[in-house]
Parts: sequence; structure tokens; C-alpha cells
Amino acid sequence: MKIGFIGLGNMGAPMAANLAQAGHEVTGFDRAQVSVAGVAMAASAQAAARDAQTVVTMLPNGEILRSVTEDIFSVMAQGVTFIDCSTVDVDSTRAVAATAKAFGLSPLDAPVSGGVGGASEGKLTFMVGGSEAAYTAARPLFDIMGQKSVYCGPPGAGQAAKICNNMILGVTMLATCEAFALADKLGLSRQAVFDVVSTSSGSSWSMNAYCPAPGVGPNSPADNDYTPGFAAELMLKDLRLSQQAAQSVDADTPMGELARDLYAAFVEAEGGRGLDFSAMLPKLAKSSRS
Repeated sequence: MKIGFIGLGNMGAPMAANLAQAGHEVTGFDRAQVSVAGVAMAASAQAAARDAQTVVTMLPNGEILRSVTEDIFSVMAQGVTFIDCSTVDVDSTRAVAATAKAFGLSPLDAPVSGGVGGASEGKLTFMVGGSEAAYTAARPLFDIMGQKSVYCGPPGAGQAAKICNNMILGVTMLATCEAFALADKLGLSRQAVFDVVSTSSGSSWSMNAYCPAPGVGPNSPADNDYTPGFAAELMLKDLRLSQQAAQSVDADTPMGELARDLYAAFVEAEGGRGLDFSAMLPKLAKSSRS
């Protein structure tokens, strides 16, 4: 299959490489000058999208997504599947999907979970919105790039699922970090906290699989000086998207709102930029109530 892939950053590049390694003819474009194994590089987004049977995008935000799609939809043939794997606001996703349909395209919003490691290893989870027929047709590509894809509903449903998932993740990571910081001051070892909580009612992915305490539990970014697996600024972006969505539908999400504010302070004023989102633990461990 001829695939155009636009947006070859930390996530997009390994996703495109996996498609090429699986035997697809992939033409890529990124505004930065990059080289991706097996991927032919185009001079423009239009050149990457023209003649493609499927076009995939992985872009930083809704504004850029709208700009890129305004540029490429006019050169794409009717019936082509358009898969956007970016994490953006639901309104942008739905607007782009409506425009794609007007051009005779089959749009899917398919944000991912799994981070750079999941992208490199082909172990991402895709949350997919759009028509069920388009999802069924695109599923073999999701199976190459990931270990699981979930059809969530009509356009925008994939983004909604991603936003809800990552709001939970941000809140549970904060609670996990708070528990370790409290345990420190109570004289309880971090290993004891992990051994109890990971097999008790407080267990979560943040504790069991991505423990923020170095030297405890499975290997995680905490064991590599909090080098990002999922950067704190990306968590902040997703929490902001969750609160933007909550405001648009008048949903009461006080924990999501507080998590957003805490990550905003961490990233913008407390040295968290460039660290993993689990680096909230050393920050909280040094904090006091006053």
C-alpha cells in the first residue's frame, strides 16, 4: 500500500518505519530535516499525500492539524483513508473530519497511548473514532504500529477516549507520588509501599507498571533520572485538553483541573520541563504543607 506519513517526530518516525518494514511504500514529510529508515522523504506535505492510498498524520496540536489538512486534502483522491494519530482538541478533530468527508475522504482520529517506546516496538494502543467501515479497513495498519486498537465511536470519539484516559493517568500519578512522599515522612520504606499498594486496593498502572520511585518495581523512567518516557509537558498538554473539553460540555472535573494546575506549575515554574511526568515524586518529596 502507498502511505503518506506527515509528522516524523519522536512518535511519527518509528511508526512510519514500522509500516515501511512491514512492506508498505511509505513517503514521509516533516518540516524538520529528518531521515527515517525505509521511508522516502518528500519535499512537501502535499507531495507526501498525493497518490497515497492512506495518509497518516502525527502533529503537535489542533492548529497545525487544521493547517496541514487544509493543504493536503485537495490533492488526495476520493476514498482515501485519512488517519490522524495526533492528540489534539476534540473540536479540531471533528472539524477536520467534516472537511475530510466533504472532500470524499474517510477520516479516522486515532490518538495513541504507549509513548516513544511503544511506537518504536510497535506496541501502541490506538483509540479510534470515525466510521466503523473505515476502522475495519485501516485495522491492518494499526496492527503493524500497535498491539491493540479500540473502535470508540464516531468522529472525535478517539480523541475523547484519549483525553479521558490521560486525565485519569495524570491524577493517579499525582496520587501515587503523594503517597510515596507521605510514606517517606512517616518512615515507611518505598519498597514496602510498592509491595503493599501494587497488590492492594490502591494499585494502578502508575504504581505497578510505571512506578515513580527509583529502584522500586519494574524498570521505569525513575530509574534513568526521570528521562522522559512521557514528558511532563506532554501530560500538561493532555490535561489542558481534558479541561478544555470539560468546559465545552459543562462537565465537573475538579481532580482533572487540580492535576492540570499542578503540572502547569511543575513545568512552567518548578523545573519540570524536560523531565518525565513521574518526576513529580522528587518535587513532592521536598515539599511541605506550608
